[in-house]
Amino acid sequence: MFRSLLVAAVLAASVVPAAAETQSRVLANGMKVIVREDHRAPVAVTQLWFKVGSADEHAGKTGLSHALEHMMFKGTPTVPAGEFSRRISALGGSDNAFTSRNETVYHQEFAVGSLPQVLELEADRMVNLNFSDADFENEMKVIREERRLTTDNDPDGKMWEQINLNAYAKPENRAPVIGYETDLHTLKPEDLRQWYRAWYAPHNATLVVVGDVKAGEVLDNAEKLFGSLPDHPLPARNDLTEPPQTANRSARSTAPVSSPVVGLAIQVPALRKVDDKLPYALNMLADVLDGSMSARIERNLVRGRKVAVEASMGYDMLTRSPDVLLFSGTPAPNVKPEQLTAAFLNEVRQIAEHGVSEEELARVRNRSLAAREFGKDSMETQATNIGSLESAGFSYTDEDEILRRRLAVSAEEVRETARWLLAQKHTTVVLYPESK
Repeated sequence: MFRSLLVAAVLAASVVPAAAETQSRVLANGMKVIVREDHRAPVAVTQLWFKVGSADEHAGKTGLSHALEHMMFKGTPTVPAGEFSRRISALGGSDNAFTSRNETVYHQEFAVGSLPQVLELEADRMVNLNFSDADFENEMKVIREERRLTTDNDPDGKMWEQINLNAYAKPENRAPVIGYETDLHTLKPEDLRQWYRAWYAPHNATLVVVGDVKAGEVLDNAEKLFGSLPDHPLPARNDLTEPPQTANRSARSTAPVSSPVVGLAIQVPALRKVDDKLPYALNMLADVLDGSMSARIERNLVRGRKVAVEASMGYDMLTRSPDVLLFSGTPAPNVKPEQLTAAFLNEVRQIAEHGVSEEELARVRNRSLAAREFGKDSMETQATNIGSLESAGFSYTDEDEILRRRLAVSAEEVRETARWLLAQKHTTVVLYPESK
């Protein structure tokens, strides 16, 4: 689905109660373990992050990371297929996983007394995965159906696939996380086993635990369970650097929609160092344009000029892949797709020419601070924020400084960023209703 301004909320939510303690340890095999104490409820959240996703795959083998995520629930010699989730459920907990361009993450939530059992299950499948060919074939049918539901027959998924296909030049940046349909018919069980052996190395993993725990005890237990797991070198990573976009691009496709849907993507930098400047300003600009119902896109394009039935934009500055700032929306009746595209760019142009008010920036900052307060109540948000920072190449200890720098962006920096954005080439995708 279209990416909302999740980064602003997640970063803002990263500040936890003053009494909370966060400790980390790098195990002998290179695996990093981070534990944050949160004693307001007798529960815990675990997230095991592997820094591998679709950006690490190659042409003809797309969808490997996501398919392996599915197969990680298909058993080890001591935990039969399907038993992992059944045991978590029997402990009163819940579990799931997700794959992105940059990472694969396994997460659980449960009563804190079950933490040792949960960690033991994770340590087991980290090195002992043993799925059958029959389970693989059955699961690939599930994945192909998932693709039909979430990409082929879903406007949001279809738009993201088309944006990536047209905004990027390199195959690893263009490919969908779930994989191309053709590849999902040709992947073999051994492809996934090789992928597992190649990328699921301890030094490529980060374990995050947040909950009603004693950090030192959890670190010691993690050392016992994970510290002796054998490590190995990783394959060479793809060079994800995109060549400069020298011309505007456009594409059209069809989707199960009743009226056209427009996407406008502009390649922008992600945050690579804490002291970078442009990503913070882009993040603030994105919030000014679409951070709330009172932001400019909603106020001017949807409720004001009524050129869009709905419209949004998003930017994720925490990613190791190339990044885009994406506008998307449905034109109002009698409004052409190219008119909505022009309206998006005009909102940026208004900021470039006239700037933003201090009042607007104050509202953005206040929303971020409010999100921080709400985020204190979510162990899952705390864990996700820690894992996101580590996966993007930062440390969890950078979270407060990143938030501080984002909130310190000035009105003039936002204006200069809008001017810079207008000078970049863009990619436009329009999804039209399918023929009946």
